[in-house]
Amino acid sequence: MLKRKIKGGILATIGYVLSPFSWWNDLFINLPLAYVFALPFGFLSKKLFLPAMIVGYWLTNVAGFMLMHHGVKDLVTKETKKYTRKELVKDIVISIVYTIIVVILILSGWLKFPTEYFQ
Repeated sequence: MLKRKIKGGILATIGYVLSPFSWWNDLFINLPLAYVFALPFGFLSKKLFLPAMIVGYWLTNVAGFMLMHHGVKDLVTKETKKYTRKELVKDIVISIVYTIIVVILILSGWLKFPTEYFQ
């Protein structure tokens, strides 16, 4: 029981840090992770950088929601219940809204591929 609560607390904390519920996470966690995720694709082709950044950003947000959901569930319930398709769809929709913001940042020039900073 204690082991499950500790595991749940750790998962919920990591999930919160990755989720859009923390106001600071995009700047310090999700965007850097998405950026690192996109770098190899950008080196293959600069055209792949933006789509890869979007996918990386989606992955961090969805992973955050899922980890937070499972962590809180472990903390407050004794039963094991599966993560539903409806919950996944909701998490993806929220991630899409935040992704639109990232796309605007990239298209406006606030976020660039590293070699473009030195041109």
